[in-house]
Amino acid sequence: MKQLKNILIIGFCLLIATLTQAQKKSSRLINDFMKVEGNWTGQLTYLDYSSGKPYTMSAELEIKRIPNTNEFLFVHTYPKEKSANKTDTITISKDGQYIGKEKLVSRTKLPKGNMRIITEKEGKDGNDGKKATIRQTYILGNTSFSTQKDVLFSGETTWIKRHEYVYKKQHD
Repeated sequence: MKQLKNILIIGFCLLIATLTQAQKKSSRLINDFMKVEGNWTGQLTYLDYSSGKPYTMSAELEIKRIPNTNEFLFVHTYPKEKSANKTDTITISKDGQYIGKEKLVSRTKLPKGNMRIITEKEGKDGNDGKKATIRQTYILGNTSFSTQKDVLFSGETTWIKRHEYVYKKQHD
């Protein structure tokens, strides 16, 4: 009986430690994205699959946290292509393992206080909706912010840069 009690105590302690660790991962990601809240100006460059050539256009971004949640609004504005404007909501999972449906692959501190966060998910991409692994790379900094989407189509060995947003912080 004493041995069973000890096993239960150890199990409970491991559960608490695991939950605490997951909460720390989630808090770190939330703090990372809180550092880039604000208004950004830059450009989007994407690969036009029809022509096979990159296309660049000006872009603006506002990032704001939804108060008391694990969610951030990304309000995308394209000054010369208003019909492309959109708002995305990203949600950081409570265990810190996902950003939306994308699995956290790595979180790396870079020089100058920047942070690189890489996520991946299985999905479809391209004009014909081929199966692919989709990788998202976020570089979060005090004065610069970028996201890059890379695609690895099923059966292929070469990643394709699908698009990249590069922003500079707007000063109020």
